Amino acid sequence: MIDVFVARKILTMNPSWPEATAVAVRDGRILGVGSVESLQSWLQHDQWQLREEFRDQVLMPGFIDPHLHPVMAAVLLPMQFIAAMPWQFPWGNVPATTTPADYQQQLRNAALTDQDKPFFTFGYHRIWHGDMSRALLDEIFGARPAVVWQRSFHEVYLNTAMLERLQIDEEKLRGRHQIDIERGHFYENGLGYAINRLNSIIMAPEWIEEGLQRLGRLLQFGGHTTVGDMAVGIFNFNMEWAATQKVFENDQTPFRSICIPHAVRAVEPGTETGVAADRIDRLPEMNTHRFEFGKRIKLFTDGAFFSQLAMLQAPGYIDGHEGEWLIPPENFETLAREYWHRGYRIHVHCTGDLGCELAIDTLEKLQQEKPRFRHGYTIEHFGFSTPEQVYRLKELGGYISANVYYLHELSAAYGDHGIGVDRAAQIGRIGMAFREGVLTTIHSDFPMAPAMPLHNAWVACTRCNIEGEVQAPAECLTLEQALQTITINAARVLGKEDEIGSIRPGKKADFVVLDQCPFEAGIEGLKSIQVLATVFEGQVARL
Repeated sequence: MIDVFVARKILTMNPSWPEATAVAVRDGRILGVGSVESLQSWLQHDQWQLREEFRDQVLMPGFIDPHLHPVMAAVLLPMQFIAAMPWQFPWGNVPATTTPADYQQQLRNAALTDQDKPFFTFGYHRIWHGDMSRALLDEIFGARPAVVWQRSFHEVYLNTAMLERLQIDEEKLRGRHQIDIERGHFYENGLGYAINRLNSIIMAPEWIEEGLQRLGRLLQFGGHTTVGDMAVGIFNFNMEWAATQKVFENDQTPFRSICIPHAVRAVEPGTETGVAADRIDRLPEMNTHRFEFGKRIKLFTDGAFFSQLAMLQAPGYIDGHEGEWLIPPENFETLAREYWHRGYRIHVHCTGDLGCELAIDTLEKLQQEKPRFRHGYTIEHFGFSTPEQVYRLKELGGYISANVYYLHELSAAYGDHGIGVDRAAQIGRIGMAFREGVLTTIHSDFPMAPAMPLHNAWVACTRCNIEGEVQAPAECLTLEQALQTITINAARVLGKEDEIGSIRPGKKADFVVLDQCPFEAGIEGLKSIQVLATVFEGQVARL
């Protein structure tokens, strides 16, 4: 049976056949695109039915977020969000909390509810919410265990009651790198220590399943049909896999996950590099219909953007502090070499221009050792960068997957309290990347940015920050380019462009249904467009 979906307009993202009014689908694949009349050559040879439920709407390829963290999101979504920006969720909205006094009042209010349960909150940021410490949490929560998860996710603060509940031996942690036990502060690699202890709570079946169910609703709310799980194993590989399979590997899930393992945490701690790579080589044996491992791996250079722990070239941060390496440079090169020579697409978390320099220097060395074409070496986040790094990526065949939302939320604050107005305005240098022909996409890194592709495309086009200021307008994308970043370019960065990302014969029948055409709504109207439904491999999923 052939289903013929008709719409007021279909934007195909296929430059050779950009618009249509009908698309024919059989067994989850696209047969043809055009009009009902032009599709008759297919229809006369098989039974078919006209699907008119979207006749007055607009269809596009299903949106693709090439970099988010499903299990991280599932860990955080059951928490109380207290953040400097408002958040929109299918189940309700969260208002902004922008002063230290209001933030502490939110904590004090929370301390009076559900007192028999540990308290968890996500969204703290020092610039808006003031200093955080174990002592402050002890004063507010007393004997109730409490955790404040910083906006970057890369940091947590634990009060004394939580340290005791987790049986953490304080003496063993004094002086340990990236842990300040006096303040209850665990950050970057120190966060991994805290997560290993917190997993007994945040990876418990009832917690993680609630979070994953919420995530599923959120992804459909944003119009996604494909996501890149960009660090599988960050908590616990076996726990993550079991939970996501239980919740999402079924016919009711209208999206797929492209799984990219965390090179360090996806295997047992201390595993020798070659042995770890051998194990990661075998992960595709676990593939299911909605979860796919391949020759893709995630590496890290420097620290969190929201924490101002990115590694910067001169002149650095205004206050003189330095960032943090997540993987020491010599270890990073060793890991990258192992997977490069095995033919992997390497995705590198880089937030600062020094972190980016390390990643690009390593790519250049590896290209000299073993030249590769279409190698897919991708700079993930691309927060702070230099124009020269864009040129180098072009010459070396590198890709960019940028979190352009950084610009919207942080450029004003970081201009004053981080790196200066000019460098803050150039966060997310993706206009130049397009002009130079570097394959570029954008992502949410959810929960670092809202999982709302059209909103993030609006940021890429307008470069408007929370103060209403346009930042480095030379880096604005056109509307067409922005739509490419959430469809076909995202597919290319994941190496799936032959399957998804545009509406053409042979590809999977993944669509998003919109109430307006983006080109009619225009750039300013992008973030107001409503997602009405998605279609995943030919099956309609209504919101």
